[in-house]
Amino acid sequence: MGHKMIEQEIVDGFAEAIREKHIYPVYQPQINHSTGRMVGAEALMRWLSPVYGMQSPADFVPVMEAHDLIFRADVHIFASVCRFQRKCLDTGVPTVPISVNMSRRDVFQHSYVEEIEKIRKQYEIPVKLLRIELTESSAIGGMELIVDTIEKLHACGYIVEMDDFGSGYSSLNILKHLDVDIIKLDLGFLEGDIGGRGGIILSSVVQMAKWLGTPLIAEGVETMEQADYMKSLGCDYIQGYLYSKPLPESEFLVKLGQTDHEATAPAMKLINAMNAGKFWDPDSMETLIFSNFVGAAALFSYQDGLVKILRVNEKYTQELGMRLTEKETIDFNPWQELNEENKRIYEDTIRKAIASKGEETCETWRDLHSKCCGDDRICIRSHIRVIGNAGGQYLIYAMVQNVTAEKKSYQEVYESDQKFRHASEQANVYAWEYTIATKEMRPCFRCMRDLGLPALVKNYPEPAIEVGIFPPDYADMYRDWHRRLAEGEPSLDAIIPLTVGRIPFHVRYTTEFDENGKPLKAYGSATLVVDGEKDKENA
Repeated sequence: MGHKMIEQEIVDGFAEAIREKHIYPVYQPQINHSTGRMVGAEALMRWLSPVYGMQSPADFVPVMEAHDLIFRADVHIFASVCRFQRKCLDTGVPTVPISVNMSRRDVFQHSYVEEIEKIRKQYEIPVKLLRIELTESSAIGGMELIVDTIEKLHACGYIVEMDDFGSGYSSLNILKHLDVDIIKLDLGFLEGDIGGRGGIILSSVVQMAKWLGTPLIAEGVETMEQADYMKSLGCDYIQGYLYSKPLPESEFLVKLGQTDHEATAPAMKLINAMNAGKFWDPDSMETLIFSNFVGAAALFSYQDGLVKILRVNEKYTQELGMRLTEKETIDFNPWQELNEENKRIYEDTIRKAIASKGEETCETWRDLHSKCCGDDRICIRSHIRVIGNAGGQYLIYAMVQNVTAEKKSYQEVYESDQKFRHASEQANVYAWEYTIATKEMRPCFRCMRDLGLPALVKNYPEPAIEVGIFPPDYADMYRDWHRRLAEGEPSLDAIIPLTVGRIPFHVRYTTEFDENGKPLKAYGSATLVVDGEKDKENA
């Protein structure tokens, strides 16, 4: 590189550089690393000054932008690409779609879409052979205008690419609004580190692209190790020095003739029942889940009996209750948590979800270990749905609930009920469980047998009053009890005459509270009053 042009030299020499084609495009191929075939190319701007030598885009592009010259330069590059594509079409050279960069100022200060359409039609280039690239930074501060421009480009038939995805701006927020067709990810931020934190970020971006059904192109790939790593994540499309440096037109023509071509295609076919685009809709359930407002959720892949967790939200780790980090959860092999029986249950549910294309539910016991909490056995209820597949690999979306306490409570109730059955056969005792929030009562077997109550009584205590279990003159008192239970009364008791025979029973309630002190359930009992207790009450 020769003399670095100063700002004034760039401004003064711009018009001549455009006229004499000292500013021109070079072409960097985009290759499918799995097949070796070319899927496209990017046209990159270069400036070779006959006086000062080759100039760096990092030096002249900011000056062009500052002096409102970039629109003319971008249109000039677009026209040069159209001329190249016209030459290929006229001479029978098999060509590929070529991406042309669109700058922020092209949109904000000029009629960019109208201008490039005029040029494309002049050269009669099929729109499928031209693609428009925008950087995510171009949307900062002018989202509505960029959205409108993308809509215009789509209306004309252009494929729109987002360049430099993840380069330092609020990428997910921008991607949520911009309906781009291809995402380009620069591997420069890896700085040679394959895997680690950078690898986790890359894996997440690749999976997000799959959810969107959007091809992903990895830029800046310089080594076979990087290319193979991206391929292992599911990103096959590569642009970088590993395959080719940016080539002048003559060399690119040769490369076109030597390389087989193929079209870019979405990496994963999305299931119709689940629109993965909803993950970026701020009002959708998918976004709420992964924004950690509603529910504990995980995404994992399933193929040939192998399961790999791809992403979990914070609520998921909280639901497990073992103080595991998201990274620890992702790194862990989920099959190790399950014994053979529970693994069979879970895998059968996955297969049902694949077959039904709907949601399937199962409950499995898992053995977990964490450094701080040691070992524990928990029961997880999983709601499973397939949201995508590619070549026998399925992308699975699961919402989970830790139902361990519920299961243990059921077991304790069952065991207590069994004991109670035997004991109460010899005693005049009735018992029931009352859920305060729902006003549901679950009676013991003697209540059902002797009083004709169903297994679940709704809107309690009204049904018990209606059938005369609690007499009319005690009805308001008993209703007031349930109001007091809802307000947090810890216990209540009184002798109440029950049934039409007005037989005296000692009725008791004990309240159970949750961890926040809110009343959860009340446990009631009615014990036949013996003569001594009746006399004590009368005294």
